[in-house]
Amino acid sequence: MPPPTTIFERQSRLAQELGAINLGQGFPDMPEIGHGPRALLAAAARALTERSSQYPPMRGLPALRSAIADYYAREQALTLTPEEVVVTSGATEALAAALLALVRPGDEVVLVQPLYDAYLPLVERAGGVARLIDLTPPDWTLPLDALEAAMSNRTRVLLLNTPNNPTGSRIDAATWTSIATLCVRHDVTLICDEVWEAMIFGGTHVSPLSIPDLRDRTVKIGSAGKIFSLTGWKVGWACAAPPLADAIAATHQFLTFTTAPALQWAVAEGLALPADWHDAHRDPYRHARAFLVERLVAAGYAVLPGAATWFVIIDLAASGIALDDETFAHRLLVEAGVATIPVSAFYATAPQTGYVRLCFAKDEATLASAADKLAEFRRALT
Repeated sequence: MPPPTTIFERQSRLAQELGAINLGQGFPDMPEIGHGPRALLAAAARALTERSSQYPPMRGLPALRSAIADYYAREQALTLTPEEVVVTSGATEALAAALLALVRPGDEVVLVQPLYDAYLPLVERAGGVARLIDLTPPDWTLPLDALEAAMSNRTRVLLLNTPNNPTGSRIDAATWTSIATLCVRHDVTLICDEVWEAMIFGGTHVSPLSIPDLRDRTVKIGSAGKIFSLTGWKVGWACAAPPLADAIAATHQFLTFTTAPALQWAVAEGLALPADWHDAHRDPYRHARAFLVERLVAAGYAVLPGAATWFVIIDLAASGIALDDETFAHRLLVEAGVATIPVSAFYATAPQTGYVRLCFAKDEATLASAADKLAEFRRALT
């Protein structure tokens, strides 16, 4: 039996049928971004006509692996070698390769809800047994007591996501140190999905690779699609100490084997761009986020404080709305013409049902129209 259609697909399909504004899908649609950064598009075009289009090395072009290591040295003060980088066809493939390499049937894997929808199916595909714990709203903090209770000598992998999608919350250095103690105690490998690391609009990103006790037991997952607003390019990577990187590469070779070389050359050039270029690339998102949040708050919505990713979260109860998130999202789409995603969709069990996710990576006119519709809808409800 095929898996059921996800709410992401249902909301997007209904939005298209109704001609609604789609703030559910997480892709950028902004004039400043266009089809993607011109520098990278030009680099990809040059590579397509001037460089080889035959199979690149299985673990990734040496130029890209070096560029990834250099980028993290500049941006996060991490010390990586190219041998510790495996280039994959998107971050989801990196996650799949890591889980299939590290998890054996019956191994326990600790997952944290709300979670990216691929995590649980990939754990199950590897034969793992998921142990689920929950972030604590409304700040979406990681409860260390619950994490400690979930880990045992049967735990093989802890899978975390920072910055978190959908909440935008992040794990700080002090929390990483506590997590490291648990991972060492139970000899657990950490897989950390850090694809939103370049989309932070306040504060800094802390990678677990910066924590000494986690350096040799962490797999860091990254994504050019999120760094450069090129979600369709599907260029990702896994960074880890050599034994882990070798195991991931051995799995990757039988998944996608390799990734389009022209895109790899372009991403290598993009990662070498200076820090001020990367900061300027965040500016349209920073402005769009502030624009939407200001109008939602003016309309009486309680917007939670996460300052990362392309999403914001509305707290329905704190907004005076006595509906669960699925009902709110469906009625908002059908009655007001705005598609959103209920946060309960990011849970496998016992979901939080009082929060809705909106994507702000849209042009100003779209956001203004959506905010007006949301304001009118809330007035009608309350």
